[in-house]
Amino acid sequence: MKLNFKGVFEPKFFELIRSRNYSKELFFKDLTAGIIVGVVAIPLAIAFAIASGVSPQQGLITAIVAGALISILGGSHVQIGGPTGAFIVIIAGIIAQYGINGLMIATLIAGVLLILMGLLKIGDIIKFMPYPIIVGFTSGIALTIFSTQMKDFFGLTALDGSELVVPSEFIDKWICYFKHFSTIDPWATGMAVFTVAIGFLWSKVTKIVPGSLIALIVCTIVAIVLKNYGIEVATIGSVYPELAGGVALPKPEPLAIDAKAIRELLSPAFTIAILCAIESLLSAMVADGATGKKHNSNTELIGQGVANVVLPIFGGIPATGAIARTMANINNGGRTPVAGIVHAIFLLLIYLFLMPLAANIPFACLAGILVVVSYNMSEWRSFKAILKNPKSDVIVLLITFFLTVIFDLTIAIEVGLLIAFVLFIKRVMETSSIKVIEDELQRAEDPESQSVYEKVNSSVQIYEIDGPFFFGIANKFDELANESKKKKPSVRIIRMRKVPFIDSTGLKNLRSLCDKSRKEKIQIILSGVTDEVNQVLVKSGFADELGREFIFDHISKALDKANELTSNE
Repeated sequence: MKLNFKGVFEPKFFELIRSRNYSKELFFKDLTAGIIVGVVAIPLAIAFAIASGVSPQQGLITAIVAGALISILGGSHVQIGGPTGAFIVIIAGIIAQYGINGLMIATLIAGVLLILMGLLKIGDIIKFMPYPIIVGFTSGIALTIFSTQMKDFFGLTALDGSELVVPSEFIDKWICYFKHFSTIDPWATGMAVFTVAIGFLWSKVTKIVPGSLIALIVCTIVAIVLKNYGIEVATIGSVYPELAGGVALPKPEPLAIDAKAIRELLSPAFTIAILCAIESLLSAMVADGATGKKHNSNTELIGQGVANVVLPIFGGIPATGAIARTMANINNGGRTPVAGIVHAIFLLLIYLFLMPLAANIPFACLAGILVVVSYNMSEWRSFKAILKNPKSDVIVLLITFFLTVIFDLTIAIEVGLLIAFVLFIKRVMETSSIKVIEDELQRAEDPESQSVYEKVNSSVQIYEIDGPFFFGIANKFDELANESKKKKPSVRIIRMRKVPFIDSTGLKNLRSLCDKSRKEKIQIILSGVTDEVNQVLVKSGFADELGREFIFDHISKALDKANELTSNE
């Protein structure tokens, strides 16, 4: 098979450069949008990083590197890349099991998988991921994120005042919270509630400056004032004291990769890649609807892949297209990849000059931000709507949701895809059929062949395959033959005009039918065979086994042949 990579990798940024259509007015719009999106990204990048179990520096580095590379190499005009809430659960799970180095290797492998998906033109297929699976794991992730934030939201500690160690399992986590709820910190709770309120209400004041940033600034000031009065609340500086002295740009470091690590991390890397592909392409489609432009799915996957290959070298975490930041970019005038590049440069300046201030940010405020994020991710309206859909959709939704919450996202996606695949096969089986056609129906369907039909005697039996001839329906020939009460025919015509493709199992069963018919002295004739199906028959050798003189592209020719074979009966 010859691979054709034409049109697969066509970054929108380079299209913009070649077009020479970029004006000063457009640049100022992109500049303004990029700065605003950078402001939006600051609290989110820090919150997502800490919730995932890495440092706030790694969150900002991810937003900087991914933001620049995805804008330069991606297939969308306005996509903003960076860390997202969807990865929190999977990142935390990988770190707990394999450590930071394991996360870096898994991210790199995921990047390679994304590049391969793009080169193999899988981008268009990913967009057709079953909707119940997407809602199921998105809602599950939202609930999981919400549950991980209760300790910091309420400022809970152990009963002796020491740091509270929260179990990783969902049910055990909530049991732990209820046991230690008496240790609630009113200051932390107040900050968290204030952050949530601002997160939901600030958009009524203005949409230019995000509510999460306002909450971050106010809560940080409050934490500093409280500290001056001897009241301590948990801050980023209490866990990452090195931030107070400023930070430097990370140096590229090689990863310790071996065959064992690749085998162990291939499954979580696959989950990262699938999640990245789904979220980025959904974000790109939403952006297309808002801007009227069209993204290139395969280029987008390659751009995402390159970003995730480079990120681990600088200590970054998995990144993808972020729907909220992408829409903020569009709503503030961003129309080209330049806005995403400006957003990355703005974050780089923040990282270099303002990171020491991050040491004073209270964990309670970050918990409040993530509670708002989890609510926005929950898609509870879509969840509720799917519950009214056919049972098969409900089953996929609930299984994916509960597996995500109780076990992990890797299992949820794999099982959800398996169930969706089985249900898809079942639906195709229900729409595909094989039937015996009666003479009256034949005349009604093909009035132009009436004179031919009238010449065919009862020694001819006609089957019609309606839909793909694949393993799901291939054994129905035997069922029909056993149910038939008519005398054994001399010629059996298999009408295939409605067969778009035939797979190896269908081909095997067709070959078995011919062998069985030959023993019963019944001649098989194929009619209505499309060029695509005929190529499969020829390439497999079946056309020569049956005899190419018994394969026709129209029923009239097949009936003429049948008439010729039965004329002496």
